[in-house]
Amino acid sequence: MAEDNDSSQEKTEEPTARKQEKAREEGQIPRSRELTTTFILLAGTVGLFIFAPYMSGKLAGILQYNFSLDREVIFDTDSMVEHFAASLYHGTLSMMPVFILLFIASIAGPIGLGGWLFSGKSMAPKASRMNPGAGLKRMFSLKALMELAKALGKVILIMAVAIALLAIQQQDMMRLSDQETITAIKNAMWLTGVGAIALAAVTIAIAAIDVPFQIWDNAQKLKMSRQEVQDEMKDTEGKPEVKSRIRQLQREMAQRRMMSEVPKADVVITNPTHYSVALRYDPEAMATPVLLAKGGDQTALKIREIARAHNIDIMESPVLTRAIYYTTELDQEIPADLYMAVAQVLAYVFQLRNYRKGRGDRPQYPRNIPVPRNMQYD
Repeated sequence: MAEDNDSSQEKTEEPTARKQEKAREEGQIPRSRELTTTFILLAGTVGLFIFAPYMSGKLAGILQYNFSLDREVIFDTDSMVEHFAASLYHGTLSMMPVFILLFIASIAGPIGLGGWLFSGKSMAPKASRMNPGAGLKRMFSLKALMELAKALGKVILIMAVAIALLAIQQQDMMRLSDQETITAIKNAMWLTGVGAIALAAVTIAIAAIDVPFQIWDNAQKLKMSRQEVQDEMKDTEGKPEVKSRIRQLQREMAQRRMMSEVPKADVVITNPTHYSVALRYDPEAMATPVLLAKGGDQTALKIREIARAHNIDIMESPVLTRAIYYTTELDQEIPADLYMAVAQVLAYVFQLRNYRKGRGDRPQYPRNIPVPRNMQYD
């Protein structure tokens, strides 16, 4: 029995929609720090190349402004403060385009995997996070080993790329000291941009490995046991006896609503004992007659009882009653195949009303109402 219980708790089932929605509310979605790092580095690289002329011009202007000082300015402390404030302002302004790109990338990176999500539950303190046993389990888990492998891989790759760049650009970097200030700044920006591209290329490779792993790891965490799926179905749909009671109450409510419509009917057609249907037809507002109520056995008797209480004409036509009962839903128009048969019934009812009001002769009761063979039910 113990073995059966253990096997029943194996996480073998795919997560249900409710499980996924609940996990998302708690902030449990796949995230990749490597993808965010890649976005930031790429944005920074693009920013450096696009705004390099603007930034180098601003920085050159700051240098010229601070190294071209008059004698009076040098000995004026207030002027030094003004120079510092102006340099800080223009320096920040020169870097602002890149800062904006980095800010956008820092938001787009997490959204790129898992979408936009802000969950207060994920930031709430949890006692399980302070459990030493759980902490040790996380340290030696598959995810921890993957994180360690990623960290070592990043260090090795970045160091290899950095060493290769330094070796390739060594002569160019040494020449910077012999160049004019503006030229040196532009070349330094170029070398920095090349280095950023190389580092971004490294993080792209790491992110390409990390993103599928994070998706797989999150899917594994969300997997459910068969017992969990069954328990969730019970919670969602309710126990069978509760569902049966709800359906019974719904049927009773629907029946009460249906019975309240019977007094609006123009005629009730009966089987005469097993079925009853109530029809309404307003020539000025309706294209065809509409079924207001229908039922069998006790419900049929109740429809006839209400009809008598409200002086609604009741006619017997077993074939037509069954045809309407089986082919028409509540509040729906009758089928086109029954137009002729229902028209005869309504014509009799309306003529009978006129006769009772003293208008015209008494109509003849329709005995053989034609119902198409394809609409006849036993």
